[in-house]
Amino acid sequence: MSSDTNAHPVTDYLASIDNDADRAALERVLDVAREVAPDVTQGMSYGMPTLLYRGKGYAATMQTKAHLALYPFSGSVLPEFEADLADFSHSISALRFSAESPVPASLLRRIFELRKAQIDAQLAQKR
Repeated sequence: MSSDTNAHPVTDYLASIDNDADRAALERVLDVAREVAPDVTQGMSYGMPTLLYRGKGYAATMQTKAHLALYPFSGSVLPEFEADLADFSHSISALRFSAESPVPASLLRRIFELRKAQIDAQLAQKR
């Protein structure tokens, strides 16, 4: 077996988070991402442990000192849900939340469905 320590960067990153509530909140987001795209793999994108869909950045979650964040790797995903994100701090590329104020699973599904569709469309154009 390979001893490649980078084979599971998302799993390894989550295991490194000491705060149980934060780790569970990040895992919940990634679980929803996997429900939408069960065939994702783990890798790195923009220096972050990332779920990759068809080799493209699909979802990353990170813990910072001030919040937790979801990165959908597209500046056009989160703006599509502006009205739904009114209760959350966000930018065009990051959705900030906390273990105490999680993103609803239904909204996460819609975010990941849009990102998955974007990747599919992008790769279809390259054929």
